[in-house]
Amino acid sequence: MKKILLFIILIITCNCNEANKKTQLQLDNSLDTSSEVIPEPDFTITRDQKTHDKFSSVIPPVITVSSGSIIEAFTREATGGQLNINSTLEDLKKVDMDKVHTLTGPIYVEEAEAGDVLAVELLDLEPGDWGWTAMEPGFGFLAGEHESELFKTYELDKEKNRVTFSEGVSIPLKPFAGVMGVAPDTTAMLSTIPPRANGGNMDDPHLVKGVTVYFPVFIKGALFSIGDTHAVQGLGEVVGTAVECDMRVRFRLTVIKGKTITEPEYETEEYYATTGFATTIDEAAKKATRNMVKHISETYQMSWDEAYMLCSLIGDLKIAEVVDVPNMLVTMHIPKNVFEKNKVH
Repeated sequence: MKKILLFIILIITCNCNEANKKTQLQLDNSLDTSSEVIPEPDFTITRDQKTHDKFSSVIPPVITVSSGSIIEAFTREATGGQLNINSTLEDLKKVDMDKVHTLTGPIYVEEAEAGDVLAVELLDLEPGDWGWTAMEPGFGFLAGEHESELFKTYELDKEKNRVTFSEGVSIPLKPFAGVMGVAPDTTAMLSTIPPRANGGNMDDPHLVKGVTVYFPVFIKGALFSIGDTHAVQGLGEVVGTAVECDMRVRFRLTVIKGKTITEPEYETEEYYATTGFATTIDEAAKKATRNMVKHISETYQMSWDEAYMLCSLIGDLKIAEVVDVPNMLVTMHIPKNVFEKNKVH
C-alpha cells in the first residue's frame, strides 16, 4: 500500500513540475519580444532617395503605393546628415537651417481622396547608432531667459535600449518620428517647423511602435512623409530638441473611407487620442477637447452633453510640444475599456 501511495505522489509531483515548467515557458515567451515577426515591406525608401523639407501639394512623390502596403523608410537625423557623433557646438552653428527638417517621402497612396482618412500603423521603429541634443538661448520654451549653449552627442545602446545622458543618468530609449504628415491643400511651400491640421512636426512621444495614427486627407494621393526621428523625448520638448537620430521605420498605410476628422488622431489597444494645435496652450487644449467630444459622440452614439461630461471624468490632457512656433500641440487621451462594448461599427 505504501508503495502505491508513493507512486501516486511521485506522479502528482512530476505533473505539477511539468505544469510549472509550461507556465514559466509561456511567461518567458510572453516577455520575449525578440521572436516578434514584423511583416516584410512591400516598398523600401532608402536614405539615398530624394528627400524634402517643406509641406506642399506640389512636391512629387518618391513612390506610389496601394492602400494596405507596408513601407520601410530610412530617415536621417533632423539636419539631414549635416551632423555626426563627433560634431561640436561650432558645427551646430554652421548647420543650414533651410535643410531642417529632412523628410523621407512623399508617398502617394493610390486610393486616397480628399476627405478620406489615412491610417498609419507604426509596426517598428529602430534608431541608428548615435544621436544628438542641442540647446541655444534663442530657441526653446525658455528662449530669452538664459544665455546657455549646450550640445551633446551620444552612442545609443540598442542592446540595453538606453542612452547615457551623463554620468549616473541613463534614459530608456522610446523611439518615434517627430514629423509625420500628409500634404496640405496648397501649392505654397510651408515650413515643417509648426504642427498643423495635416500633422507635420507634432513631436508627440506617444507615437511609438504599436500606435495607429490617423490623418485627414486633403489632396488626392495623400502624399505622406515622415522624418525628424527621435530616440527619446519628454512631453513638451522644452529645449527644442530631443535625442535626434537616424531611424529605420516600418509602417502600414491604409485608406479609410466614410470617416472624417479635422486634425490627426491616434490609438492603441488601450486608449484613443485626439490632438489640437494652436498658438497658445489654452486654445490647443480646447481644440483637443472639442475633437474628443466629437469622437466619443459619433463613435459611441452619445449626446454632445454626455460626451463632454465624460471627457471630464476620463479624459487626460497632455502637452505634446511647446516649442514649434507659432503652434503648440495638446492631446487628449481616453481609456477605451470603459465603453468599448458599445462602440458603433
